[in-house]
Amino acid sequence: MGLNLKPLADRLVVEPNESEEVTASGIVLPETAKEKPQKGTVLAVGPGRRDESGKRIAMDVKEGDTVLYAKYGGTEVKIEAGSIQLLDERKLIVKVRIMQILHLFMHVA
Repeated sequence: MGLNLKPLADRLVVEPNESEEVTASGIVLPETAKEKPQKGTVLAVGPGRRDESGKRIAMDVKEGDTVLYAKYGGTEVKIEAGSIQLLDERKLIVKVRIMQILHLFMHVA
């Protein structure tokens, strides 16, 4: 997605990962019945906010990270290729670390 966006402070741009369009039982969901996505890929990250003394606080996420965010957190912006979410870092719930989860799973099994 060739967007040229540079978020300010502790804001980020996330591309939502669309949910499944078919239920486990094979029912196709219409657009109006789908849940709003809460998982996405970080496309751009701001430099981080400043503390009271003016020192920059580094962001905990980077471009390419997969994140879960608050259901109605941020602002949805429609673009040609679909939509993006503009979020404050505080609206993120968790950063998904797939490789670490797979590594743990392989050692337990």
